[in-house]
Amino acid sequence: MASTKLKAVEKVEILTLQDNYIEMTAMDNNAVVTRAMPLQDGEIRASVVAEHGFSALVKTTVEGKKHTLLFDFGFSENGAAQNVKTLGVDLKEVAAVALSHGHSDHTGGMTRMTAMIGRENIPLVAHPAVFKSPRYVKLGEEFKLNFPKLTRDMVKKAGLSLIETEKPYPLLDNTILFLGEVPHTTDFEKGWPLPHCQKDGQEVWDPIEDDTSIVMNLKDKGLVILSGCAHSGIVNTVRYAMAVTGIDKVHVVMGGFHLSGPFFEPIIDRTTDELQKLHPAFIIPTHCTGRKAIMAMERQMPDQFILNMSGTKLTFA
Repeated sequence: MASTKLKAVEKVEILTLQDNYIEMTAMDNNAVVTRAMPLQDGEIRASVVAEHGFSALVKTTVEGKKHTLLFDFGFSENGAAQNVKTLGVDLKEVAAVALSHGHSDHTGGMTRMTAMIGRENIPLVAHPAVFKSPRYVKLGEEFKLNFPKLTRDMVKKAGLSLIETEKPYPLLDNTILFLGEVPHTTDFEKGWPLPHCQKDGQEVWDPIEDDTSIVMNLKDKGLVILSGCAHSGIVNTVRYAMAVTGIDKVHVVMGGFHLSGPFFEPIIDRTTDELQKLHPAFIIPTHCTGRKAIMAMERQMPDQFILNMSGTKLTFA
């Protein structure tokens, strides 16, 4: 595989604008972790909001120059946007947006969040399959949970300039890589059996091939990988990131690992074992990873584990 040259950066900052968890009394700040402390006139007047969704502001610094990317929009129309306001975040510096996949817990806040950027024609990079419709979780022949529709017209109306790609796509002066479609190479990450969609009028299993991650190269430390849900498997994702970039050192694996519920709990231990073999400095499960998997990773990788929350800023330098 021809590798994609990814520029080494001096710093990566990931500010989580939405995640499933918040604890305002953690008091565990350190050189990497900065917890949210939303004060106004010296008073805590609002909580950071947690929802079943994900959104993050990602900044890279190279030779003193900062680049800012918005990764996903969160679930509800106002959830991540409210946290932006509560935390006093300025989205006007966002130069590009990347979408991990087309599910509503990552797309729901698109219109509000884009309005807060305040400019037209911000590039949005996404896999073309994000627009598959109808998509639904099939719980039985008569019981289907539909995902809200995402269309190209909705993206255009939000003021975004769409870039569709299945392949790896470099962003922001080649400091961030949109990974594109992730091949399934492990023998245990088989995907989620419940999602379905319609193809040529027939119901078919939805492999969620639009699922992807973003990747940064931290100078002398290795790859920083951020997934949305890792429907393609987080181990598949990390291995593909290594293959695409030609970098075999992994510094951070962060994101939703989708190991919640009965279909995925049987592969928690295997996933954790395989992640351990990659020797990341930090493992940061978020969003849809699930309580049992998060606890297993904390237990088995205590020195590398970080508990993420809405409003947490992580700094890797």
